[in-house]
Amino acid sequence: MTEKNTPKNKTSIRMIVVQTLIVCVSLVVALMIAEGVIRLKNSSMKNYDIEMWKYSKELKIPSENPVLGHEHRNSAAATLQSVDIRINSRGLRGGEVSPRMAGKRRILFIGSSITLGWGVKEEETMTMRLQEMFKRDGNDVEVLNAGIGNYNAVRYVERFLTTLTDLEPTDIVVHYFINDAEVLQRGGGNTLLRNSQLAALIWSYLQSQKAASKKGGLDAHYKEVYASDAPGYTDMKKALRRLSDYAREKGIRLHLAMMPDIHNLTDYKFKYIHEELKNISTRLGYNYIDLLPAFLGFTPEDIWSMPGDPHPNGLGHEIIAETLYPFLLNESGDGDRMK
Repeated sequence: MTEKNTPKNKTSIRMIVVQTLIVCVSLVVALMIAEGVIRLKNSSMKNYDIEMWKYSKELKIPSENPVLGHEHRNSAAATLQSVDIRINSRGLRGGEVSPRMAGKRRILFIGSSITLGWGVKEEETMTMRLQEMFKRDGNDVEVLNAGIGNYNAVRYVERFLTTLTDLEPTDIVVHYFINDAEVLQRGGGNTLLRNSQLAALIWSYLQSQKAASKKGGLDAHYKEVYASDAPGYTDMKKALRRLSDYAREKGIRLHLAMMPDIHNLTDYKFKYIHEELKNISTRLGYNYIDLLPAFLGFTPEDIWSMPGDPHPNGLGHEIIAETLYPFLLNESGDGDRMK
C-alpha cells in the first residue's frame, strides 16, 4: 500500500514547487536583463535587424487589404539607423502632397525599401535629388516617393491601383529590385516578436541560418524565383501588366528602373534577370532603364548603407538619380499626361 500525503511527501512537493518557481523567476529576470542589455547596445542604431524591427513597429501598420499585408502609418516619423524618416498623410516619404496642378509633371516612384531610401537622409534620396535636378534646369517637375519596406511588385502595384491613383502622376517609375518576384507572406509576427528585441534577434539569426543552409546561395535562390512556373514570377508579370493596362488607359508614361543586387558587383551573377525584365518591359510598354552599368566597379564599402546592410547609401542614390535623370528629362511631355 502506497503512502499518500505524508509529511515527507508534502515537503518534497513543496520543495519541487519552490525550486520550479525559483527557476522560472530566475529565467524571467535573466531575459529581462538580456533585453535591457540588448536595447542599450542597440541604442547606437548600428544593428540592421533591430533598426528594421523598429521600422516595422514605428512606421508600419497592418493593412486591411490582404494583398498588401502592411502599409505605412500615415503622418508618422521615426529616427532609424540614425536617419530621420517622415511619412506624410498619404503614406509617402517626405512632405505633404497637394493636388496636381494642370500642366505640371508629376513623377511617382513605386518600390520597396531601396526606393524609400532606407538609411539615407531625405534630401539625399534619389527622388529628392531628381527633383532638385529638374529645378536646377528650370523644369517644374514634382517627384514623389511611394517606396515601402518589404514590398514586392505585386504589393506596390496593388497599392498604387487601390490607394494612390488620385495622385494623378504623369509618369510612374517602377524601381524594380531583383527580389521583387519573390512571394511574400502577410507576416505581422506575434506579440513577443513585435515587442522584444531579443526575440527579434533570435528570429533573425534562425532565418539567416536557414538561408545559409540552402545549397547554391543567392544564385540558386534567384534561379528558383525566376523559374518559368514559379508563382511569384507569374504574379509579378501579372502585376506589371495590370499597371501597364491602367497607364495606357490614363495616358501615363511608364518606366522600369532595374536595380541590381549590390552584394557583389565584381562577379555579378544576375544579368539574366536584367535581360528578362528588359524583355517584359518591352512587351508591356515600359521604358526600361538598367542601373547595373552605373554600379559596376563599386565595392560594398563604397555604396552600402552600413556594414551588414546592403541598401544603397547616399552615394548609391546619387548614382541612381544621375543615371535616371537623362531618361526622364528627355521624355516628351510638357506636364500633361499622354493622350
